[in-house]
Amino acid sequence: MGEDQVGDFPEGTGSMELCGRRFDTGEAVRVEVDGQKVAAVRSCAGDPAARGWPWIAPGLVDIQINGYGGQEFSSMELTVEKVCRISQQVLSFGVTGYCPTVTTESFEVLEHALRTIAQACESSPEVARHVRGIHLEGPYLSTEEGPRGAHPVEHCRRPDWDEFQRLQAAAGGRICLHTMAVEFEEAPSFIQQLVAAGVIVGIGHTAADAVQIARAVEAGARLSTHLGNGSHLMIPRHRGYIWEQLAQDRLMASLIGDGHHLPPAVLKTFIRAKTPQRCILVSDMSGQAGQPPGRYASRFCDVEILPNGRLVVAGQHEIMAGASSPVGCGIANAVRFAGLRLETAIRMAAHNPAGLLGITPGGLSPGDPADLVLFRFEDGSEGAPSSEFAPVATVLGGRLVWQSPDPP
Repeated sequence: MGEDQVGDFPEGTGSMELCGRRFDTGEAVRVEVDGQKVAAVRSCAGDPAARGWPWIAPGLVDIQINGYGGQEFSSMELTVEKVCRISQQVLSFGVTGYCPTVTTESFEVLEHALRTIAQACESSPEVARHVRGIHLEGPYLSTEEGPRGAHPVEHCRRPDWDEFQRLQAAAGGRICLHTMAVEFEEAPSFIQQLVAAGVIVGIGHTAADAVQIARAVEAGARLSTHLGNGSHLMIPRHRGYIWEQLAQDRLMASLIGDGHHLPPAVLKTFIRAKTPQRCILVSDMSGQAGQPPGRYASRFCDVEILPNGRLVVAGQHEIMAGASSPVGCGIANAVRFAGLRLETAIRMAAHNPAGLLGITPGGLSPGDPADLVLFRFEDGSEGAPSSEFAPVATVLGGRLVWQSPDPP
């Protein structure tokens, strides 16, 4: 095997061998895959060819992807074919598990989107393995400017258990995570119903006070969704929903680490305050992600993708309109801005979200699921102009499902 190769990839799900440097120790290894599991991991320390090998790590798990390539999940135009296409595109980011995220809309649009995603899972075993559940973000969110974010005010509403049950039925029971505001009087009882039904509750797009947040946590909320975003432009310096959630040890926090949603100092501070063990990196990619810089029509307003990747409301470059970068960008920025080891940042994008969802992540020990990513990594912490996480190949369920067209 030459220096520029990363493994032998036979057709099918029988067996394969992957060559890479472990994300946690840096040791050069050959990973033997048999079926859907890792069969053996053999050290290649001292092998001169290993100098050119990419890193190898568990596949990433992104719990917040709203769409890609010009298609939102929350749309009457969503089809099974489009869901399958988005899922295939997501594999190119090293993501072996994700939650299609359906956001605030009318009941009819939500029902259609959820049913279509469920049909895609039923029609494709690969999509079914890739989709680890659906994230329903809204529609029970704050109507206040700021906390509401880009969610349409006309569709933000109070919690409705009967409506949620109808939406869950449309999803075939696949809604595993629900983000909601928690200032509503009925929020604690609604959260208890969700938890009893096996749904993880995230706090987000909320203007709740300290007491309301504490009650939500006591009722079973477990996550702060994209903490620091979906909030007022100005908040009290000492009292506010961001600090209250940071201080809640029972809440994990998902963070958009694209370098635009959270400034470097904020990302670093949040990770230190929450600890890496309680942080989850997400992309929050919108349907405009994957398109070149330019102006695009979206559901509610025109948006622009700037040359630096920042996605904004057209003509208002300070107002974010979503994210356009994959979760690997957050890994690179967590290393560069927060001073984390690569291993720690990977765990925030693989093990931590898997733990929240209650699924087993890929791994590098015999018997672990063969859900893996091989990637190149440039560490910008040493004065380089930027950090970069660049996938080379993605293995899902023991199958090579994506490989970079550019040789490593």
